[in-house]
Amino acid sequence: MRILGIDTSGTVAAAAIYDSEKDIILAQQVVYTKRTHSQVILPLAERLLDDTGLSLSDIDKIAVAAGPGSYTGLRIGIAAVKAMSFALDIPCCGVSTLKSLCFQANTAGEGKVCAVMKARKGLVYAGIYHFDSDRICTAIMEDMLIPEEELLKKLSEYGRVLLTGDGAADFMEEYSPETAVLVSAEARLQNGAGLCRSAVFCDEEKPEELEARYLQLVKAEKDRLDGKN
Repeated sequence: MRILGIDTSGTVAAAAIYDSEKDIILAQQVVYTKRTHSQVILPLAERLLDDTGLSLSDIDKIAVAAGPGSYTGLRIGIAAVKAMSFALDIPCCGVSTLKSLCFQANTAGEGKVCAVMKARKGLVYAGIYHFDSDRICTAIMEDMLIPEEELLKKLSEYGRVLLTGDGAADFMEEYSPETAVLVSAEARLQNGAGLCRSAVFCDEEKPEELEARYLQLVKAEKDRLDGKN
């Protein structure tokens, strides 16, 4: 199965193509840019297809990071994947951004990985996943918006844990958890590869079923609850 993965959930725009039968990343591109993801992501995917000599008709599934992450970024990636899935009748799926980060950080087989993404002061998005020797992934702490000090307590329960994500370095610097190991810089930002690998185990969805998983209220919902509208 060839999977095209698109991630616009964070500060980088990322895309990759993965051949699951050969277990090979055929191509990947990551761009840290001040341009909007809507300007970057489709040309990025087109470049990967050109570089590999493939067309969208050669793709068996399109995966997208469904959250948590940037509200605007998630909507851009999901809209792009919906359009391609509708137009070309290619199955699609939405994958947890945190789970994807854990897949790309786990290069050694069995072990635990915690993905930490910045949310707002004192809070992070986090999920903890266990990989067995067959690379089967199981959530041992579901994705959530969590106070940093509470995450610190949870990490102490699991022994050695790899830390990844754009909030991992700051978390390590602030709290220095004894059993946590910070992964290298290239594995801490979304690169598309982990998304594709995670998508192998993801149920297919109809494009109209794809929804962002913010893990917190969007600004309009917060304003409504606060009586600002």
